[in-house]
Amino acid sequence: MKCTKSDLKSKCNENNDKSEVSNILDKKIKMISEFIQEYYEITKVKSVVLGLSGGIDSTLVAYLAVNALGADKVHGIIMPESNSNPLDREHGELVAKLLGINYNVSDITPLMEAFRAGGYSKDEEGNLKEFDKLSDGNLKSRFRMCTLYYHANKNNSLVLGTSNKSEIYMGYGTKFGDLGCDILPIGHLFKTEVRELAKHIGVPEDVITKAPSGGLWEGQTDEKEMGITYEILDKLLHAMEIGKDPEYTADLLNISSEQMINIMTRIDRNKHKSLPIPMPSKYLDLIE
Repeated sequence: MKCTKSDLKSKCNENNDKSEVSNILDKKIKMISEFIQEYYEITKVKSVVLGLSGGIDSTLVAYLAVNALGADKVHGIIMPESNSNPLDREHGELVAKLLGINYNVSDITPLMEAFRAGGYSKDEEGNLKEFDKLSDGNLKSRFRMCTLYYHANKNNSLVLGTSNKSEIYMGYGTKFGDLGCDILPIGHLFKTEVRELAKHIGVPEDVITKAPSGGLWEGQTDEKEMGITYEILDKLLHAMEIGKDPEYTADLLNISSEQMINIMTRIDRNKHKSLPIPMPSKYLDLIE
């Protein structure tokens, strides 16, 4: 079968499109890497530290940090717990070895068990009740934050956060837990953008395709908890960000009214997680 001029032109356009996308992704990598490097130099620290959860977000941040500073200045901490998915630790160690960075495994099970022994309420089958499950998961996230800052203080390091823009909008993070950090290198990227950049920079495919999870309790996934996929959610959030009508956009994306109410409620309820700690305005007037 012969190729026509039209076929060749189409192929050429396709290659040009791919090249343009690749250039854009390269610029994003350069910009984020420069951001990490600049903040590193301003703060005069010796290294950076981050939690390696085995997920795509922390993995991408690790790749970007190594790109910015070199492997010798990046320290990963893997923090499993008794009900963690074993695959997460496996992926965390894989990433550390691929990048050639130093890493520690700090099992937080003893810390969690000490709190659980305090008498959390359970159902008839011995499982934590829903509210306590959430409290337990948030506690786990806060222990991980404490662990990261212990290593940061010990080694004069910056703590790199790994939250993305989709999570920040939805408040899908623990206050003084995974949201506790010094800088957020991918906080301006939607989850779908994180996936695109991770693929471009060379993150292992198994990490990219794994169901996103905060690792707060067994079987937990982001999309199951939020009731919507990131592909659809990001389109809605982007439309809202540029001033499009949320209800009209939701209708175009076939988002049900129930899903829409849930999303808007979450966004409104969790705004406080991204704001400075409030204080009385009169007090502010006195100290100005």
